[in-house]
Amino acid sequence: MDSLARRLEALIFIATRPVPLEELALHCGCSDEEVRGGLAELEAEFVADRHGLELVLVAGGATFRVTKECEAAVRSLAGARQPDDLSPALLEALAVVAYLQPTTRSEVAQVRGVSSEWALAALEERGLVEVAGRADTPGAPILYRTTDRFLKLFGLANAEDLPALGKFALEASDVEEIRGRLMSNAARRST
Repeated sequence: MDSLARRLEALIFIATRPVPLEELALHCGCSDEEVRGGLAELEAEFVADRHGLELVLVAGGATFRVTKECEAAVRSLAGARQPDDLSPALLEALAVVAYLQPTTRSEVAQVRGVSSEWALAALEERGLVEVAGRADTPGAPILYRTTDRFLKLFGLANAEDLPALGKFALEASDVEEIRGRLMSNAARRST
C-alpha cells in the first residue's frame, strides 16, 4: 500500500463514525480525487475473503465494518446482545420515518394505524431516528428523520439509496392509492 492509503487506513480505523471524503482529504493534505484513489486501494486490500474487515462508504463517509463471516465471533467476544434486533412494530415505524422523513409522530401513527409514541422513543433511544426540528403547522409538532447510524446499519450512503417503494411489487399508482386509503382511514379513526 502506498503512504496515502496507509494514512487513510489509520484515520478510518480510529474514527468513531464514517469519515467524509473531504475530511479525509483535509487531514491527509491532498485532494478529494487522491482520497478516492487511496480508498480504492484500501477497498481492494480489505476484501471479505482476505480480512475480517471491509471498507464501506456509508452515511456520507468511509468506515470499516466487520465482515458477515466474522460477526458472530465478534459479538461473542464483545458479549453483546443484538441491540439492533428490531421487532416488526419498530421496523414498521422505522420504515415509515425513512420513507416520509421528515415526518411527525401523528403521521407515523396515521400510516401504521396505531399509536407510535413508544416506537419512536425506542428508535430514538437506539439512535436510529432523531428530532429534525418542528413542523410549520398548528402546534408545531416534532419532526423525525433517520440518523447516520441508521444509514450505517442498513449500509446506505444516504436516504435516497432506500429502495423505491415501487420495487415492492406495487406500481407507483398503487402506492399512492394505498397511502391515500391509509391516511383516510386514520383520519376517520381520529375523529
